[in-house]
Amino acid sequence: MNQPLNYRNTSFITSAPDIRHLPQDAGVEIAFAGRSNAGKSSALNRLTDQKGLARTSKTPGRTQLINMFEVVQGCNLIDLPGYGFAQVPLEMKLKWQKSLGEYLQRRECLQGLVVLMDIRHPMKDLDQQMINWALESRLPVLVLLTKADKLKSGARKAQVLKIRQMTKDLEGDVQVEAFSSLKGIGVDQVRRKLDEWYAPELERQRVLAGGDDAFPEQVEEDNE
Repeated sequence: MNQPLNYRNTSFITSAPDIRHLPQDAGVEIAFAGRSNAGKSSALNRLTDQKGLARTSKTPGRTQLINMFEVVQGCNLIDLPGYGFAQVPLEMKLKWQKSLGEYLQRRECLQGLVVLMDIRHPMKDLDQQMINWALESRLPVLVLLTKADKLKSGARKAQVLKIRQMTKDLEGDVQVEAFSSLKGIGVDQVRRKLDEWYAPELERQRVLAGGDDAFPEQVEEDNE
C-alpha cells in the first residue's frame, strides 16, 4: 500500500491555453474546477503549503489558462479556468469555456474532479452541470464547500449535510466536504482523497521499478 504523498513538493510545470499545448496525456491528473470566486488557487496553495504556487487574485476570473502542477512523477494537479460570472468580454469567456470543455472531454489521464463552491452559495447551475458531466464520464467527484470558516460550526455542518443529501441520489462517486484555506478545515480529507486517486499510478510505477522502495522521496518522512 502506498504511503501518503508529500504535497509540499508540488511544483509548477506549465500553463497552456488548450489541451494541444499540454504535455503528454499520461499518468494521472486530478483537476480542480469551480466558479471564478470559489477559491481554487487558495485551496491549491493550502493543500501544498505553498503561498505562491497558484496565483490568487482579488479579481475573479483571472485564471485564463490550464495550469499544471506536478506532485511527483506521473501525478499531476490541474487548475482549470474558472467559470461563472467573470467580468470579461464574451469572446474571451467563450474561449475559456471551449478549452475547459476540451480538457474535460478529451484528456484521458484525468482520473478525478474536485469541484469547489462557496459554502454560502453552493450548487449553482454550472456547478451541478460540472458534477453531472463528470459522473456521466464515470469520474469520481470531490465537492469542496470552500470558505467554510465564514459559517459557524452548526451552520457549516447543516450545509454539508444538505449538499450530501442533494448528491446522494446521483449515480456515481461523489464525496462532499467542508473546506477552508484560511483555517485549514478539510485539508487532510482532501489529501487522503488525492492519495486514493493517485494510488493506482504509484502502484504501477512501483511494479515497473520492481520493488517497494522504488520511490522513497515521494512520501512523507516519518519525522514530519
